[in-house]
Amino acid sequence: MRAQLVVTLGVHVLDVLVRPVEEIPEGQGATLVEDIRMTAAGTAAGTALTLAKLGASVRTSGAIGTDPTGDLLIQLLDRAGIDTELLVRRTDTSTSATVLPIRPNGDRPTLHLLGANITYGLDDVPWDAIAEASHLHLGGPELMGADVAARILAHAREHDVVTSVDLLAPGELGTYDQIEPLLPYVDFLLPNDDQVLGFSEEQDLVTGARKFLAAGAGLVAVTRGGEGALLVTPDATETIPAFDVDVVDTTGCGDAFSAGFLRGIGLGRTPREAAVLGSAAAALVAQGLGSDHGDFDLPEADEFAMTHKTRT
Repeated sequence: MRAQLVVTLGVHVLDVLVRPVEEIPEGQGATLVEDIRMTAAGTAAGTALTLAKLGASVRTSGAIGTDPTGDLLIQLLDRAGIDTELLVRRTDTSTSATVLPIRPNGDRPTLHLLGANITYGLDDVPWDAIAEASHLHLGGPELMGADVAARILAHAREHDVVTSVDLLAPGELGTYDQIEPLLPYVDFLLPNDDQVLGFSEEQDLVTGARKFLAAGAGLVAVTRGGEGALLVTPDATETIPAFDVDVVDTTGCGDAFSAGFLRGIGLGRTPREAAVLGSAAAALVAQGLGSDHGDFDLPEADEFAMTHKTRT
């Protein structure tokens, strides 16, 4: 079997996570917290982190600044064993960053700086690296535009590279024309339930997913938080339950699911088996703070999936 070399392309963010935050002090007041962490994140970088843990070889591409935030983001990705040579750096734009005050129940409002992510375009694409990969994962196509994303995915398909796409925007900001042009080139679409409804402009989850399939997507794997995942093909739907764990922070859980699912596919597993690995990876990440939580590898994730109960 061909080794899994993945290019993760798209959104790169530095997350600053603070926990627990029940309220913001008034005026210039202060309060003590238990933990503050900085992690690499985003639909490209966050997915890359867990893919690398699970044994894939990962190269990541996107736009970041030449600021200290960008330096730290690269350092964090390098430390995780991810090849960062394909990142492009902007001298006139900041690296994207998010501050996440994590509430005691795991909720996470965000303060977000778009930064360099919105500047990534066709001139920045590592065409040869994509052609040499076994898998291209494109995270956040709506930031680069549907036509640009479609050209990148079509190039991958022309070179027999498996393709997957994860969305970034919340469903309320999504419209079908933002993703329709790229769907014919997508083997695996990995949105959450809110995004399916928003981007499909449908009222029912399965109807919305099948709208994507009718436009050309091969399979839609929908994450639904504590309700697990839903696999939708033209002929069937299948529910994958979430694992029952004590959730600390859901940051990066969707990216972890994507990584586990794609790693499973790369290993020749069935979509259901791949989704179980994705759910295990998400559960492992959810038990700590940030997208990079958890010192686990593929055997440990598989062991977790075999031994832990799922939610009913």
